Amino acid sequence: MATNDWSGVHPQAIVDPSAKLAANVTVGPWSYIGPDVEIGENTEILSHVVVKGPTVIGKNNRIFQFSSIGEECQDKKYAGEPTTLVIGDNNTIRENCTIHRGTTQDRGETRIGSDNLLMAYVHVAHDCVVGNGTILANCATLAGHVTVGDCAILGGGTMVHQFCRIGPHSMAAGGSIVLKDIPAYVMASGQSAQPHGMNVEGLKRRGFSKEDLLALRRAYKVIYRNGLTTEQALAELENSYADVPVMKPLIASLRGSDRGIIR
Repeated sequence: MATNDWSGVHPQAIVDPSAKLAANVTVGPWSYIGPDVEIGENTEILSHVVVKGPTVIGKNNRIFQFSSIGEECQDKKYAGEPTTLVIGDNNTIRENCTIHRGTTQDRGETRIGSDNLLMAYVHVAHDCVVGNGTILANCATLAGHVTVGDCAILGGGTMVHQFCRIGPHSMAAGGSIVLKDIPAYVMASGQSAQPHGMNVEGLKRRGFSKEDLLALRRAYKVIYRNGLTTEQALAELENSYADVPVMKPLIASLRGSDRGIIR
């Protein structure tokens, strides 16, 4: 990462001398970039943004006004340890988003992948891991230690309990309260969230084949319609579909669930 390109810094911005700015980074007026911050090429920081470190932000991101990035977490156990935030490439982070660094009680790092859209007022708490290609709509809120898989969608106002896992390609409707894990590909809604079939329309738009969709519909019946426990359903899926590529994320999300899945 090329560093110390200050040409895009507005005169009314405050940038710590130790911050590392790559080529073509822009920082708008009244924004603050603190020490231990690295920002990759072509990333745009608009006005009134606060970025504190240790934080690493990749290339081609846009961070809109009044967002707070890399602030200390709200965990009462946090005692000022130098935990980190890592953000990938090509993300859009809209107005008033808050993204906090990790804690030493977990991985010590909050991580957001690439190609994500975080709409206005999204909150990502300490030690969360957000994958690639996700959409977190307005006011979606992740408590600490939440994992969001690739291409998942959280509707506006969705609230996710700490330590929950949101599986890849899953979807939670607006206003959902998620208290347990959402398996891969599953649609959820409600307070608390319950399953409502596979995310078929979303998967069609992403190019999943008819064969894949048929296999996922059958898997949904195994999990939710055949009267099986999660352990029994997992065993049946592993016996019948372990070699089917589209099933691997679903099986992994069931196997890796500590809180249990939504029912």
